[in-house]
Order: sequence, then C-alpha cells, then structure tokens
Amino acid sequence: MRALVFSRRPGQLAAAAVAGRIRPGAGAGVGPIGLRDVDPPEPPTDEWLPFRPRLAGICGSDLATIDGRSSRYFEPIVSFPFTPGHEVVGDLPDGTRAVLVPVLHCEVRGVDPVCPSCASGAIHHCERIAFGHLEPGLQSGFTRETGGGWSAGMVVHPAQVVPVPDDLSDEAAVMVEPTACAVHAAQVVLGGAARDGGPIAVIGAGTLGLLTLAALRHAERGGDTDRLILTTAKHPEQRRLAGELGATRVVAPDELARAVRGVTGSLVLASDDATAGAAAGQLTGGFPTVVDCVGSEESIAQALRVVAPGGDVVLVGMPGPTHVDLTPLWHRETSLRGCYAYRRADFDTAIEVVRDLDLGRLVSATYPLDRHRDAIAHAAAAGARGAVKVAFDLRGERP
Repeated sequence: MRALVFSRRPGQLAAAAVAGRIRPGAGAGVGPIGLRDVDPPEPPTDEWLPFRPRLAGICGSDLATIDGRSSRYFEPIVSFPFTPGHEVVGDLPDGTRAVLVPVLHCEVRGVDPVCPSCASGAIHHCERIAFGHLEPGLQSGFTRETGGGWSAGMVVHPAQVVPVPDDLSDEAAVMVEPTACAVHAAQVVLGGAARDGGPIAVIGAGTLGLLTLAALRHAERGGDTDRLILTTAKHPEQRRLAGELGATRVVAPDELARAVRGVTGSLVLASDDATAGAAAGQLTGGFPTVVDCVGSEESIAQALRVVAPGGDVVLVGMPGPTHVDLTPLWHRETSLRGCYAYRRADFDTAIEVVRDLDLGRLVSATYPLDRHRDAIAHAAAAGARGAVKVAFDLRGERP
C-alpha cells in the first residue's frame, strides 16, 4: 500500500529546517518525508484492528515536524520511521465509520495496572507513552508500529475509535479530533480566571483558534453570560469566520493591545520602541484570560503583555523552542498553562459542536497522496490563501 513516511535522516531534516524558514511547508520537498510503497502495519496484539482512512487532516504539529521546527523534547516519545496523520476518519473491518482518538495511552499499550492519570480518565497525561508493548509514541501518527492517517491503512486499538453518526459527512468527521482539542481547551479556560465571566482574548484565528472560539461559545450555551471574546486574525476569511463562530470583536494582531486598553482602561507601562526594553508595550492592566492559539515566540510575548496581573495565559497552540522574557510572568504573578489534547469524553462533545456549527465547511481543500507537496504547501499557507483545514483524501487509495 502507499503511505507518506517520515524517516530519521538528520541531513535532510536540517535541509527541511532551512527550507521551512524560507517558505513554510517547503520542508516537504527536501526533508525526510516521501511517498512509499510499504507493507500494512501488523496489529501489535489480537485486540488491534485494521483501519482504512477516508480523510486525514494536516495539523500544525505535522507542519512543524515536516519543516524541522519541532522541539527535541519529542525525541524520546517518537519512533522512526513513522507515517504522520492523527486527525483521521476511516472504516473498521465491520464497516463502522469511526474517528481516531490517537493518544497511545496505557490501555492501548497493554499496561496493567494503568498509570494514575489514565485511571482518572486523563489519557492525555498518560505516564507510559514510551512503555508497554508499543514503541515510544505519544500518538498514532508519531510511532512506527501503528501507521498513520496519511496512508491507505493503519491499525487501531478498540479504545481509540469513536463511531461517527450517519448525519456527519466525512468532511465534518475529520474535524472532530481537532475540535476535541478545542473542547478541552475551553474547559481549561473556563475553569480558570475566566470562571467569573470576565473578557477573554484569543490570539490567532487558524484552525485551532477558530475551533476554540466555537468550543467556548458552545460551553456557555444556554447560560446568562454575554461574555466579551476579543480575537486576533490576520486574514479576511479568518476575520469573517471568527465573527461567525463567536468572537465579539475581531482585530488585527497589532491592534490587540489597543483593543484591550479600550475595554479595560489600562495604561501602557512603557512606549513600544527600541529603548523601552522588555517592558515595551506592557499594559498596566489587561484581560484576566488570554488564550494563545499560535504558540510562537511573538504570540507568547504578546499574551504576557495584555494579560491582567494575576491572570491566566493558556497556551493551546503547540510551541517550539522559543526565547521569551518571563519577567512579567514573575512580576505580575501571571499563570502560564499548557493545554494538550483531550479526554475520551471530549470527542462526544466535539461531535455536538461540529454538528451544531456545521464545522465540516472548514475543510477547504483535499488532496490525494501523490500531491502531498501541494497539500502541505497549501496547509502551511492556509490563512493567506483563505483556507482553514486541508486534508488528504484516501478514499481512492487501495490498502
């Protein structure tokens, strides 16, 4: 069968890092990923099942890997060569159409007894992602044994699949996994400083930012809160969709501080110029909650500038190696919290959000595997090209 395979080739990975800095997504042309004819993966135990992908999304973490921007933190929890693709809708042998829950947690790995995190249902905090009867891997799509969604076939554990309701299209179903991430993010946000109904700033209106907006509004549906959610968006289509999915107001990224000042009456601690040092543009007040759905050095620094003293910065976008001055974090007693993946139950809520808001419309383009370079380039420039989610279409692939 055909699959896109990512190998451990340091020279090519270095070339991808250079190319990706010049043009995002260019790592696909020079890096260690390529279309191969491979044998279907063998089920690790008798419990495991073949799974035939229909659609598989391209995620920001996939793009970071292809362009050599991923943190070395991941090296002990990835095994090579692997086939990417963890946002997947596909078919089980009995004909059931299902969405993949890609986390390779204790139950999936055959670990008994399960770790304390898995015992509590927090599979995204699993402490055994490098143990059990599988090679290291935090998720399917990042380990060599399971295969991944960018292929004609992979294997799954029964604990990893959620049946898709008949009324959801494949395009809607492929949005369920990233929406589950957003559902979890909304729970984290609303359980922190935002619990009292204060305004929220969301930085970024790519796939994750838009879905987080949708999940926040869905979580508060039926309540009395008319919460202000201020969102940054670079491109026209992002601005339009952010308004549709729940943003009270949408501004350009460089207008965020001004907009927060207008709401809170905060002052600027120091002018934003080269002589002002680390305090350049720092607000004296701010919003109690800032959600960073980008994860870049610039977005984290911006979040710290506009969050209120004692407030929460929730990091939903996956960061890489960054250099950020954390003095304001210390001085203003701000909380910086990561937000990764989901619990299994979040997929049930995600299906509701996808259905209620017709999120299948966010799938802007699909590509066959043999046009993977075009697909990756499109995904890397999605915002500028008026797109949101780009996916591989495997429905014509033979397993």
